[in-house]
Amino acid sequence: MIKPHGSDELNPLYVSDAAEREALQQEAQGLPSIVVSSATAANAVMLAGGYFNPLTGYMNKADALSVADNMHTASGLFWPTPVLNLVEDAGDIKAGDRIALKDPNVDGNPVLAVMDVEAVEEFTDEEMATMTQSIYRPAKGEEHIGVDTFNSQGKVCLSGPIKVLNYSYFEKEFEGTFKTAVEIRQEIADRGWKKIVAFQTRNPMHLAHEELCHMAMDRLGCDGLVIHMLLGKLKKGDIPADVRDAAIRKMVELYFPENSAMVTGYGFDMLYAGPKEGVLHALFRQNMGATHFIIGRDHAGVGDHYGAFDAQTIFDDEVPAGALEIEIFRADHTAYSKKLDKVVMMSEAPDHEKDDFVLLSGTKVREMLGQGIAPPKEFSRPEVAQILIEYYQSQND
Repeated sequence: MIKPHGSDELNPLYVSDAAEREALQQEAQGLPSIVVSSATAANAVMLAGGYFNPLTGYMNKADALSVADNMHTASGLFWPTPVLNLVEDAGDIKAGDRIALKDPNVDGNPVLAVMDVEAVEEFTDEEMATMTQSIYRPAKGEEHIGVDTFNSQGKVCLSGPIKVLNYSYFEKEFEGTFKTAVEIRQEIADRGWKKIVAFQTRNPMHLAHEELCHMAMDRLGCDGLVIHMLLGKLKKGDIPADVRDAAIRKMVELYFPENSAMVTGYGFDMLYAGPKEGVLHALFRQNMGATHFIIGRDHAGVGDHYGAFDAQTIFDDEVPAGALEIEIFRADHTAYSKKLDKVVMMSEAPDHEKDDFVLLSGTKVREMLGQGIAPPKEFSRPEVAQILIEYYQSQND
């Protein structure tokens, strides 16, 4: 199986030993504590599950600035985006302290992790601006949800190793779908897959997405597909994870051969960082055991901040050769061709005009679903459309 990034074996930070975990829970009750941001909590969940291997905790200021600048930590580890614990005010917390990190996303703010604080540092306004520009690359003069979220956390950076005590709300709310990188590697081994392609989604999958996965599997000679959906916080208007989960599972059940596709999810908040997030997505797919990763048009994009293929070209222009072992499957926009009576990559149909494709805007699709109208069969499987219709109509009640 493909090696994890940066080490021979995964180093998940979840405390799996029940006795040790209980002891830490008890200890945490007497420790100084802070309620962390949702982004910090999501980072802890990803560290817990092995997705952020080989990191052992939150980055310090030097590592964060170095990663933002050149996608390497100060010690030279390749890493595309900073993994931080940012707060507005550290209070009395100082280097050498052991503290409890409390979960902002669960009622009662239970302890999520125990952290050994190695440094308490503050970014200047200029450093924050430099980091957000480098990580998110926002278009000049336009608002960017990722930048706003990053800046809302504060400028004080708490760094150091952590031990994670639970997987926040993901394990209970998404039972059977949420899986750690450790669990996915094990399931890949159990299924006997050797070549695996991963597909990232924060939306339901329409026919074009489904066919793109079939194309990738066929062209790469893969025996397994991992459909890996984001289960964390999204932007307003995105379809909830449980609805996406039901729709995708129905699609796999009806339109994929047995033992060819796995439906899973991971506990992370979307960054909307476009190209840099595409590289991060590839890295943690390698950690979960995928050998290939699909990156299509506007991967992890938002608004008009990025070019359609920036998340592909970054692997040519900025990711050093050999930095990652996982390989990228580059996809163009896929759509149903009326001429060929099948889904194709639009770049592979040079004799087509725009009217030769079945193209629907997201706004138009949402309007149709809200009115109880299924999109045409060339756009969406009817069984998938029905699940989405029921969701949109419930929102209109």
